[in-house]
Amino acid sequence: MHVAVIGAGGWGTALAALLASIGHHACVWVRRPALFEELQVTRENHRYLPGVTLPASLAYANSLAEAVRGATLIVLSIPSHAIRAIVRQLSPVLSGTPLVVSTTKGIEEETLKTATSILQDELPSVLHPCLAVLSGPSFAADVARGLPTAVTVAAEQEKIATTVQQVFSSPKFRVYTTTDVVGVEVGGAVKNVIAIAAGVSDGLGYGHSARAALITRGLAEITRLAVRMGATPQTLSGLAGMGDLVLTCTSTLSRNYTIGLRFGRGEQISDILAGMTTVAEGVRTCRSVFSLAQRLGVEMPIVEQVCALLYGNKPAQQVVTDLLTRETKPEFS
Repeated sequence: MHVAVIGAGGWGTALAALLASIGHHACVWVRRPALFEELQVTRENHRYLPGVTLPASLAYANSLAEAVRGATLIVLSIPSHAIRAIVRQLSPVLSGTPLVVSTTKGIEEETLKTATSILQDELPSVLHPCLAVLSGPSFAADVARGLPTAVTVAAEQEKIATTVQQVFSSPKFRVYTTTDVVGVEVGGAVKNVIAIAAGVSDGLGYGHSARAALITRGLAEITRLAVRMGATPQTLSGLAGMGDLVLTCTSTLSRNYTIGLRFGRGEQISDILAGMTTVAEGVRTCRSVFSLAQRLGVEMPIVEQVCALLYGNKPAQQVVTDLLTRETKPEFS
């Protein structure tokens, strides 16, 4: 199959390498000219995947039209704040009815929309049945190095999800399917916010028990929001919910967890972000998720406190204190 991957960050590059390694014709769209030259010459994405040699068969393009020419499947690996603008450029150069797979994990700040809702705004209606979402507990470096990984692909039509499953599946990359697009997207977006909270807790030295509590109560918040938006609760107990949440909240390979960790240790958020080369979706997403929760009347105290921490200059210790001293209540109500 001819696959175009839009975005040459760590995740886009890793997925393109995976697809090329299992026999697909894969081409990556590279926005920055310097990175485009580097990939062609060295076959290594030094900024995002240092030390990983990419397959010789992997192709690169610095033109969207060239990247998607002849593609029967398009993978979008774009930060949530940029996806609308790039898809708006992409739409006029598409031909036929390729499958479109989003790997974006975030909520648009201005509209509070998920990635697939943005795609429905910007792509021709004939492509709307062809949309899918790929998400789950997966680090780009692990996938690029061929380490065992399991993810979920969601599409409203089961046959679309199954087709995408077949395209991506390999002995080291296991893909499950679901038709719960909303659940998979909400799980992928909100877990980044909870990961910041978990990092703050660890940075303050509050221990594994506190982190486990944050993960568990964070999952409750994610599930409440997702169900209010029409998701199935079971989805959030799977790979795209609990699986992705646990991974993101427990590893320094997680950008969002690392931001929280450093914040909890006393660094300033401006200094942390200035030194990062990759996007931490949770920083932007916390505001959009909190706004969405308020609009829908969903209680999300952890998300609320992360917003106060990042944008209200609230001290990290006070954030944790306020969470721990909330009114007592039944766990399930």
